Amino acid sequence: MTFTKHTLTVAGAAVIVAGLGTTPALSAEVTLRGASCFPIGSPPSRPFEALVKAINKRGKGVVQIKLLGGAPAIGSPYTLTQKMSKGAYDVVGCTEAYFGNILPEAAVYRLATRTYAELRKNGGLAYMSKLMAAKNMHYVARHHDFGNFHLWLNKKNKITKPDLTGLNLRVAPVYTAFFQSLGATTQRSNIGQVYTYMENNTVQGFGWPAVAWVPAWAKVTKYRVDPGFYSATLHTMVNMRKWKSLTTAQQDVITQVALQFERDSEPSSPKFQAVLKKQLAWLASKGIVAITFKGANRTKWLTAADSAAWGEVFKRSPKHGRKLKALWTTGGS
Repeated sequence: MTFTKHTLTVAGAAVIVAGLGTTPALSAEVTLRGASCFPIGSPPSRPFEALVKAINKRGKGVVQIKLLGGAPAIGSPYTLTQKMSKGAYDVVGCTEAYFGNILPEAAVYRLATRTYAELRKNGGLAYMSKLMAAKNMHYVARHHDFGNFHLWLNKKNKITKPDLTGLNLRVAPVYTAFFQSLGATTQRSNIGQVYTYMENNTVQGFGWPAVAWVPAWAKVTKYRVDPGFYSATLHTMVNMRKWKSLTTAQQDVITQVALQFERDSEPSSPKFQAVLKKQLAWLASKGIVAITFKGANRTKWLTAADSAAWGEVFKRSPKHGRKLKALWTTGGS
């Protein structure tokens, strides 16, 4: 039996397989091993869980993802993407804060001032995807964006200016350099330790996006510092060797679903702004008060955030850093 080139690339390859009898099933349903960089069921993990559910619904008979668990139960979130690149998992949902140890330029994902639609047009995402490919990772999409990060403080440590001297803050790599540049001492912890550390005053504050808020934290938090900074993005990545082993139809299911999630979570969209407004109202109802920097204090706060983050990118990736800033930000190089 002979098939044309066009026939062999049709998404509905199952029809062909049925006619081949004992020939290997070119489009038999494949199951990928998935993992989340956050505890299953936690606010920052739910978008990836929703993505997996959507892919499985659309990909019946073509491709499925079996979610094996989330960090830290399955290991450190800082090593999860590394393990995926080596084949321990096929697909992961993770924030760039946890894979900077494998991709020196990872911080760029949180520093974008362009929409992801723009970045797909101007080559910004393609540039980063090429760097990922060299690490045996295929970049699929930003499956969610929680908007800006904020600094959150306990009731005993209200600040009136961009000076964090004397504060010990819980951090992720995302904002460590920024907080330290303003005088803070810092320490890391997993998400499950934030409440305890705030309650017993081990830390006096932490960085986190408003939309990914853990409700229990309201009991130990009093202040949110505005304006927010950076973007709390979550990304879907697939082991490159595994990706290349998939059929076009299987790849298409994953890509199309993930891209829809990317469009729906754009922070500038009315949908996202409505969610943010509702969340800020809930936080206010729990007694959390905004500390809003204005004028020179606002400028100092945002300049410090930008300088600290891009400074790290330039240091870690002198070859690509400035090229990436020109593509990813409206301010250019």
